[in-house]
Amino acid sequence: MENLKIIDEFKEEVISLRREIHMYPETAFEEYRTSDLVYNYLSKLGLEVKKGINKTGVVAELKVNNAKGTVLLRADMDALPIQEENEVPYKSRKDGKMHACGHDAHTAMLLVTSKVLTQMKEDVNFNVKFVFQPSEERDPGGAIGMIEEGILENPHVDFVFGLHVAGFYKANTIHIREGVMMAEADSFKIKIKGSGGHGAYPHKAVDPILIASHIVIALQAIISREIDPLEPAVLSFGKISSGDVFNVIPETAELEGTVRTLKDEVSKFIKDRIEQNSSQIAQAFRGNATLEYNFGYPPLINHKIAVDFIRDIAREVVGYDKIFEAPVSMGGEDMAYFLRERSGAFYWLGALNEEKGIIYPNHSPKFDIDEDILPTGVKMHVATVLNLGKLYK
Repeated sequence: MENLKIIDEFKEEVISLRREIHMYPETAFEEYRTSDLVYNYLSKLGLEVKKGINKTGVVAELKVNNAKGTVLLRADMDALPIQEENEVPYKSRKDGKMHACGHDAHTAMLLVTSKVLTQMKEDVNFNVKFVFQPSEERDPGGAIGMIEEGILENPHVDFVFGLHVAGFYKANTIHIREGVMMAEADSFKIKIKGSGGHGAYPHKAVDPILIASHIVIALQAIISREIDPLEPAVLSFGKISSGDVFNVIPETAELEGTVRTLKDEVSKFIKDRIEQNSSQIAQAFRGNATLEYNFGYPPLINHKIAVDFIRDIAREVVGYDKIFEAPVSMGGEDMAYFLRERSGAFYWLGALNEEKGIIYPNHSPKFDIDEDILPTGVKMHVATVLNLGKLYK
């Protein structure tokens, strides 16, 4: 691991890249400026670079002589539709958009990783695909489209790895687990049809807001009374839409929410029960309800051989006492599509630092990272590539 010390010399560069990307956030499939930045950076390294993959994705290849295999390293590029509340020099310059999940850090770390590995090419025995993916935050995500466009072939990818900064773990700690680490992330919309009327004469109307209210309460019983208490499952509503005027009963209402599960059969069961309950409740109040359900990202499943490998790498990079067993997260991640096709692992890199006031979780309008973790992420990527031989024994 002595040769990783060179990465410390790139600290200012990786911080500068992260801040540049942070100031100009772009949401799903709109990452044109970020894509150009990535493409130009990689092209200057002399790598084989392709852009426009699944709209705004970029893939670069480091090819070596007598390669023993190929590894894919992935970073996501998109931001969130959130107004940033931090007062920092690199604050978002786009109203209503912010890198509130750390994808700016992922992109910067992988860019510098590509530079370091290019400079260390004589020590690299495996081809490397650097994948910069659009639209992790919005279903159907960018990963599945890039896979469909063939990025796992020519050359054939043997292993895939990725990391995610975490505002809920202390800086420079690594958190990983074997097997299911993140949930399936489904979304749904319930459209309710009633009959509008004057708020003073509710008996002459069919109130969709009342129906919606009963549906919201009733569907929670699916989780609390129909799912095994030992089986993780979440059903949450995030949006209710109805009406325009305070004294008018509207014609329609819409509910939108998400379901998180760890097993396909559980998500399918919940979907069926949402449909049955919503329809029957609406009918009981003389209205009707229809369900639009989207089965989203599959559960993210890490492979044992790759998890053990990452733990070995992390012992050298951050130290044995900074490696932890990650709990199962009910959040979703479309890195799951890569891990469904190839062996590999995905892990958290802690970014929280209370002494610096960096205490807010991912997706908060005050989310930020301790930038001292950026070289650590680069070291993890570089060490992964340089030690791949351990996976091929």
